[in-house]
Amino acid sequence: MLTIEDLHVKVGGKEILRGINLQIQEGDNCILFGPNGSGKTSLLMTIMGFAGYDVVGGRIFFRDHEITNMAPYERARLGIGMSFQRPPTIHGLKTRDMIKLCAGERKVDLDQLAQEVNFTALLDRDINSGFSGGEIKRSELLQLMAQDPSLVLFDEPESGVDLENMNLIGKITRSILDGPLEPRNGVSMKELKSRYQTSGLIITHTGYILDYINADRGHVLYEGKLCCTARPRDILDHISKYGYKECVRCLN
Repeated sequence: MLTIEDLHVKVGGKEILRGINLQIQEGDNCILFGPNGSGKTSLLMTIMGFAGYDVVGGRIFFRDHEITNMAPYERARLGIGMSFQRPPTIHGLKTRDMIKLCAGERKVDLDQLAQEVNFTALLDRDINSGFSGGEIKRSELLQLMAQDPSLVLFDEPESGVDLENMNLIGKITRSILDGPLEPRNGVSMKELKSRYQTSGLIITHTGYILDYINADRGHVLYEGKLCCTARPRDILDHISKYGYKECVRCLN
């Protein structure tokens, strides 16, 4: 699904990512841990192709397409989607219209999708205008559901979310990665499940999202380098006990 080879990225002239090598297979969900400032969000933004993240070395491939120099909209059309930690407010653009844009030529039942994320009452509000943390996350998930990408990048899906919203957000995140919980648009569950080979790369600090999704492996990003690969729960337990100090030893 995704292959990253010796990726070096500068932001504002400073090298943030230093020789990243990463592979994500079809249907795999990978968890990305790391302290603040280690380059996790920069990695996701680089995969998505945003300006200001300058690739100075290495290559990125998505399903046999080299996407290193593609624009974000080209990557989205290939099947890459992203949920942001702090998405912007967009005045003058209704959430309903944004969902239609995300769906493109796909036929979606907007009202049904909105009901699944408890968002019906907010569809005619400007994007993220006055939204709570949980409402912003649900808006992001609704956009992803309409887009239906093959590779989903989640930047801290549990950030700014209370426990009640976390339960809903966790279940919807799982449905995006593993397939819908209920039939949609007259398509049977068997057929829907057969379509799903969605992969995910998920940043987390708290690990709450692990209570809801099937995660295949975890990685630690430290000072711009991947320094550990193991089972996500094992990494989380180790970080909880010892912090990231042993990452320095591994890098050395």
